[in-house]
This record gives sequence, structure tokens and C-alpha cells, in this order.
Amino acid sequence: MTPGARRALDAAGRLFYERGIHAVGVDLIAAEAGVTKKTLYDRFGSKEQIVVEYLADRDERWRAFLAPYVEAAATPYAQILAVFDAARDWAEGRLAKGCGMVNAHAEISDPAHPAYAVITGQKAWMLALFTGLAEKVAPSGATRLGRTLMLLHEGGLVAHGLHIFPGALDQARADAEALLRGAEEWAPGDR
Repeated sequence: MTPGARRALDAAGRLFYERGIHAVGVDLIAAEAGVTKKTLYDRFGSKEQIVVEYLADRDERWRAFLAPYVEAAATPYAQILAVFDAARDWAEGRLAKGCGMVNAHAEISDPAHPAYAVITGQKAWMLALFTGLAEKVAPSGATRLGRTLMLLHEGGLVAHGLHIFPGALDQARADAEALLRGAEEWAPGDR
């Protein structure tokens, strides 16, 4: 990626997150990045593609941020809690308005939009992560446990972004920890 394209993507990401995808036009992105509209269209082709690349970049950065937390945890139980720790640390300074994927979905709910697959793909990846870790903790109830952990995680992100109450992500982690203490009781038929 050229330096101008990187500046444009960074500017677009900041503007889309702060103001909303529909509220930001290519003129503003170009001005903020110090590039021409022609450069934007030459590199990205359309505003839709800028949105796709913004969301893919955000997802990639989240995964890279999360990986060391999970890798450093010694047990599957600790790895699950590490996801919540990473979310809390990521949120500080990055999620003043909540989850960028949830926010993007509020504006892009049409499955035909090219960014839709990025949004739902990121959430499917998170569910698979939780379910895979849950398999190591409670094999017979991994599907339900993974889904419940995902709900706690996503709920914590949304409550954090809406400033519903302080410490929403810490509360989600504490609830996940309490849930994990009883995880071996989860039966495969529980859905």
C-alpha cells in the first residue's frame, strides 16, 4: 500500500468511526488524508471499497492485538478470560463509540453490500474463537458456552460504547469467569 493510500485508509477509518459511514464522503477523506479524490478512486475504486478495506483493516488490527493475550494464557480457561482482558484494553482509547463492526452494521445491514461480509465475518470469527476455546473447557456444552461467552463479550462492548454504566467490560469478564466455574455442568442438549 502506498503512503497516500495508507493515509487515506487511516483518515477514512477515523472519520467513519467518529462520524458514521454514511456521514463521511470521499471529499472529506481526501482532504483529511492530503490526497486527491482521483488518488482515492485510483487506489480503492469506490467509497464502498474504502469501507470494506477500513473494516478489514480494523478486524486485522483487532486480531493482531488479541493474539498475544490468548497465546500468553496458560490454560483454555485463562485464554477465554484473556479475550475479555484484550477487549477491555482495546476499548481504552479505541472504542469511545463502541464496537466499530456493530456501528458499521447499524448503517450497513444489506447482505448485498460488500462490507456486510466483513462485518458478519468478524463476528463469526469471534464466535468460532469462543466456541473453540469452550470445547477445551466443556466439550459437551461447547456450542452453548461459546455462544454465551460471545453474548457477554458483545454485550460488554455495546454497553461500554453506549456508556450505560462504568466498567461494562470488567463486568462481562467477571460474569464470564463465574460462568466458566460452572461450565462442566453444561450438557450437549442445552441450547
